Amino acid sequence: MRASGRILAPLKDRNFALLWTGMTVSLMGDGILLVALAWKVYEISNKPSSMAVVGLAMTIPHVALLLLGGVVSDRFDRRRVMIASDAIRGTAVGILGVLAVTDQLRLWHIFVLVAVYGAGTAFFGPAFDALIPDIVHDDDLTQANAIEQFARPGAHGLAGPALGGLLIAVGGSGVAFLFDSATFLVSMVCLMRVRTPRRATVAAEPAGHAALFDDVKEGFRFVRANPWLWATLLAATFAYLLFTGPVDVLLPYLVKNELGAGAGTLGLILATGGIGAIGAALAIGTLGTPKRSMTFIYLAWTVSTLALVGYGLARHAWQAAAVAFVFNALETAGTVVWLTTKQRLVPRNLLGRVSSFDWFISTGLVPLSFAIVAPVTAAIGARNTLMIAGGLGAAVTFAFLWVPGVRTADHRLALDADPDPEMAVAV
Repeated sequence: MRASGRILAPLKDRNFALLWTGMTVSLMGDGILLVALAWKVYEISNKPSSMAVVGLAMTIPHVALLLLGGVVSDRFDRRRVMIASDAIRGTAVGILGVLAVTDQLRLWHIFVLVAVYGAGTAFFGPAFDALIPDIVHDDDLTQANAIEQFARPGAHGLAGPALGGLLIAVGGSGVAFLFDSATFLVSMVCLMRVRTPRRATVAAEPAGHAALFDDVKEGFRFVRANPWLWATLLAATFAYLLFTGPVDVLLPYLVKNELGAGAGTLGLILATGGIGAIGAALAIGTLGTPKRSMTFIYLAWTVSTLALVGYGLARHAWQAAAVAFVFNALETAGTVVWLTTKQRLVPRNLLGRVSSFDWFISTGLVPLSFAIVAPVTAAIGARNTLMIAGGLGAAVTFAFLWVPGVRTADHRLALDADPDPEMAVAV
């Protein structure tokens, strides 16, 4: 491992500290939403198909707008793009809260509002990924990504779900939605105070339709020319197709209907996963990235996906919590290394678009995952669906490690040869 004990170094920078603070508070709200949304849907309609439609409604606009989000994040002030995204998502969740508190919330309201939420997220993710290298020194990228991945599970996977379960128990889902909406306001205030370098705030030439399309093609050419990129994105595409819908839809269903537990238990299961992810982020941030980064990424993601079989086998809440711990720990370890690899090997002026392709390709079949989970579950049962999803997802992920050219990125990183930021050629 590349030794590095400076895990907190990026937080000494005012801009990164503000970015991290806003992101952490917002992610905590997302964790609250994760529990509140699932619990409210199953209160209104105790059917996996209803939750599957919610997943479809959120992911279709998200996937559809990701490439545009990448172009926008490369052309305009990434900070402002993120503020606009927060405003859209915070408003949508706030309306959910008002409708729930007044007992007027219906399934169709949820479908519409989560679609708006998903559309806003399509612009936030690529802009955030591309902003970090703008405000963090290259030597601190691993630590910055580790801190980000520390905050993500800590807030989204640990504090958020636990607090969400408590808020639902005390005041119902409506209070939880309103609390989440307020976290977006905190994020916006922090982002308004971030000062980014001029290169990150000046747009390129006027963004006509033809120019936008050319920008997308330029990003696509870079991805296509690098097997370590396109193969990893395709591996994620098929893995997410296999397990995203089953886990998001069926885990709350199993907790409620087969384990006989409440929203608090679901929150604690997800929170345990957050603990595992925090530990993994701290470990990678302290020890540094492995010398064979791509091999590490694929092995970590393979084993994490295989662990999902345990959800189908779990008969007690503590067993499901153990599965969540293992899955999130290994998933996060691979993600920290993946983000650092991408930021080091992708030219800076292409990073927003490449990140949008990362999100677009890897999550492109997630709507289909939500669409098929209900009929598959009806045919073979919830537990069998989860076990097959984890097993097949792991096999697909491991197979892509052997695509020619995937592990050449390890050699590139070993040479510590950063690409020319003005070039858009194969690494």
